[in-house]
Amino acid sequence: MLRISRVTRQFGSVAALSDVSFDVAAGERVALLGHNGAGKSTLMKIVLGLIPATSGSVSVAGHAPGSRAARDLTAYLPENVAFHPALTGREQLRFYLRMKGEPPKAAEGLLERVGLGHAIDRRIGTYSKGMRQRVGLAQALIGRPRLMILDEPTSGLDPVSRREFYAILDELAKGGAAILLSSHALTEVEARTDRIAILSRGILVANDTIAALRRGAGLPIQLQVAARPETADEVAERLAGVRVNGRRVDVTCEPDDKLDRLGKIAGLGHLVDDVEVVPPSLEDIYSHFSRLADRREGRA
Repeated sequence: MLRISRVTRQFGSVAALSDVSFDVAAGERVALLGHNGAGKSTLMKIVLGLIPATSGSVSVAGHAPGSRAARDLTAYLPENVAFHPALTGREQLRFYLRMKGEPPKAAEGLLERVGLGHAIDRRIGTYSKGMRQRVGLAQALIGRPRLMILDEPTSGLDPVSRREFYAILDELAKGGAAILLSSHALTEVEARTDRIAILSRGILVANDTIAALRRGAGLPIQLQVAARPETADEVAERLAGVRVNGRRVDVTCEPDDKLDRLGKIAGLGHLVDDVEVVPPSLEDIYSHFSRLADRREGRA
């Protein structure tokens, strides 16, 4: 649905993006990660046709970014949405529906879908930031888009609203929509996306599933062993681990040693009640690939 091929964008002597390539397939949810200034917003603007690439190409279902065909297929939700404060939620959505050539009566259903049915006739000026973000999502859903471009879409949403937001994205993906979202909330995207693309200073330094990135990073794994209270010291000594509290013993190992260590833990028999395997988090993976890129460029 979205193809980005060797995209470079120069601003004078500064390369905001350098030879970036990746695809987003129909039904796929891809998280675009990177520090502030990494090039995420620049890439999204190119995909939306707001600015051109200096070199390389982008296509939306085979169409040029910004073309009428691409715009008809694409929805965009920015981090900070802005609506007329004097309009009600219903009036604002009816306005956008008319612009899209859709029936205005669909406004009520869209606002109900994003959890704003109770405030549909309140003025947007009385909405919280999270509520305004929901209006933005309702607007993005107009016309059943096939490509969703979302820039920090859960900004201002409380935990329950975030869960509901991702449930809507899951539904859209199941219906075949391609989703590209940028987020600094690494914990929430870790479990709710299919693939991670990491930008560092305009360079794509990683692009794969979480499982594949974990294998590629080769970061240590933590085993949290729940020992019986009276045996925690013995368990820590026999596993060369660290006793954390009355019962827990932490053991750190390399990925290739995990099965061997688990076998040793199982061999302790009645000394152990349970064990939990804690793999590297997305934050660990992101830090690893960002530092790796810095070292390659001589910055660390």
